[in-house]
Amino acid sequence: MPSSTPAQLGVVIQRHREARGLSVEALAAEAGIHRTYVPGIESGEHNPSWKVVGAIADALGVKISDLAREADAVRR
Repeated sequence: MPSSTPAQLGVVIQRHREARGLSVEALAAEAGIHRTYVPGIESGEHNPSWKVVGAIADALGVKISDLAREADAVRR
C-alpha cells in the first residue's frame, strides 16, 4: 500500500507539470482548481482530496495510480 506524503505527491505533480511545459496557472485552469492552490500542493503544504488529484492527473494526461506510484518512490 502506498504511503507517500503530500510533499512526495507534490514533487511528482510538479515534475509532470514542468515536463509538459505547463505553468501553474495553466495546470490550475485545466484541472478546474484555483491557481493559488497548485503551489501549495506542489510544496506539500496542502493535502488535496482524491477528487482534486484526479482532476490534476487528467489535466496532466496521466493516471492517478501512476502519480501515487511515483510519489511513493520519491525519497522522503
